Amino acid sequence: MAVLALAACSSAPSSGGSPSSQPPATQPPATQPPATQPPATGAPSPVDAVSGRFVMSNAALISLWVNPSTGNDSATGASADQALRSVSEAWRRVPASTTLTQGYRILLQPGTYSAALLPNYMEYRWGTSQAPVIIQAAQGRGTARLTGDLNVFSTRHLYLIDLEIDRSGDTFHCEQCSYVLIRNSRLWGGTGAHETIKVNQSDHIYIEDSDIGGAEDNAIDFVAVHVGHIRGNKIHDAIDWCAYAKGGSSAITVDGNEIYNCGTGGFTAGQGTGFEFMQSPWLQYEAYGIAVTNNVIHDTEGAGLGVNGGYNVLIAYNTLFRIGSRSHAVEFVHGSRGCDGDTATCAAHRSAGGWGTTDAGGQYIPNKHVTFANNVIYNPAPFVTAWQHFAVAGPTTPPAGSGAPSTAKADDDLRIFGNVIWNGGSAMSMGFGEGCADSNPTCSESQVLTANAVNTLEPRLADPLHGVWTPSLGSGLQTRFAQAIPVWSWADAPAGVPMVAAPSFATDRSGRARVSAGHPGAYEPQ
Repeated sequence: MAVLALAACSSAPSSGGSPSSQPPATQPPATQPPATQPPATGAPSPVDAVSGRFVMSNAALISLWVNPSTGNDSATGASADQALRSVSEAWRRVPASTTLTQGYRILLQPGTYSAALLPNYMEYRWGTSQAPVIIQAAQGRGTARLTGDLNVFSTRHLYLIDLEIDRSGDTFHCEQCSYVLIRNSRLWGGTGAHETIKVNQSDHIYIEDSDIGGAEDNAIDFVAVHVGHIRGNKIHDAIDWCAYAKGGSSAITVDGNEIYNCGTGGFTAGQGTGFEFMQSPWLQYEAYGIAVTNNVIHDTEGAGLGVNGGYNVLIAYNTLFRIGSRSHAVEFVHGSRGCDGDTATCAAHRSAGGWGTTDAGGQYIPNKHVTFANNVIYNPAPFVTAWQHFAVAGPTTPPAGSGAPSTAKADDDLRIFGNVIWNGGSAMSMGFGEGCADSNPTCSESQVLTANAVNTLEPRLADPLHGVWTPSLGSGLQTRFAQAIPVWSWADAPAGVPMVAAPSFATDRSGRARVSAGHPGAYEPQ
């Protein structure tokens, strides 16, 4: 990407100097900008079809250099020897509350950037695909360390590249944002973060090839996020779920990640949301059109994967290892819905056809059209789940007036096939009862036992204790073939919810092509 230097506008700084006074705070626009809205169906994808990564343009950018040791906020910032001292000043120089016609690249020289050098609040920077705002470590990953968080509002085309945000607390939050990219970065919340990354009421959010962890809740928390992916990351060390997409989130791909060392579980599509935080038209289910593919999930105390109130969710070609030590391997249960105090908005969402009430609510959001196919669940002895293979909730009755189906099911068109499960032996319970009952046409116990290899084939892996997840030579996975996966149907989607394109799983986690349907798990046999 070409870089256009900013013309000099002030004298050169003295070595190690600091600004004589604080730069003025960014002023908000005269009128509140409209809330971010997801793009219309059919908008062109900014994702490369081969690499699966977000595509940045090669347009010329204005450069703003920053050096926390020798910079000066009175300098031009146009070159490394004219560097600013603070990221705050660089951010202030990006025009606010106007659609940019020229993009900016803020280049961070090596060093530590304390919270005092970072913007307190980052808002109203409206980049475009040809004029983005990039904050990047000038000398590559790990060279620029931020010890404060980035809190962003109403910003578009913001790209964070090669950064390290290392603190005891939340690292990145974005609300009402569009086209945000986090790539090749490390975000660590230590023991003080609630969520390491939180994104809400936003669209086109892309997290790639990064290391994200350290939270007492979630490493990644998406609420009402529409279109995007979480791809090629290490996501780990959270006390609750490692990551989830909930609150009506839609069109999110979770692919090729390593997810590990979390409490409640690995990744779930849906969970529970305050009704007022959802966006129309995604006001019914917790998640829509979520594809979870080619991931390695290991060492979670709870379920490796789950669906909690999802519509058209595909979980396929994942490898799960040593999961469910305190409970079960995989779960399909209801999502939760309540009102967190803004009763007027909750009532308006209900009037618009949403499912919810104006009180504390409960766990009654159903699942529909969920497929769990061609995965490997491998708990080698003596490791086993505490109770059972699956947790599938039985039907429940939603609160009167909530608008949810009168009998809310967690197993409506739940399909479980093509999986290889090795966990605890023949005495291990499937976990079915009222959920996946004998009368269920798609996931009764007899059907699931027939359509999957349950404790009949050990899916030996090459060296999982050292991060080698490919099937070992002679593994039963060499001769076990995956099954074809049907495409999503949107014929019975709630009114106004746009269709999401069917996901692709033509290659495995390493990029190796799958022949026909391939084999179960994240990796094809060598």
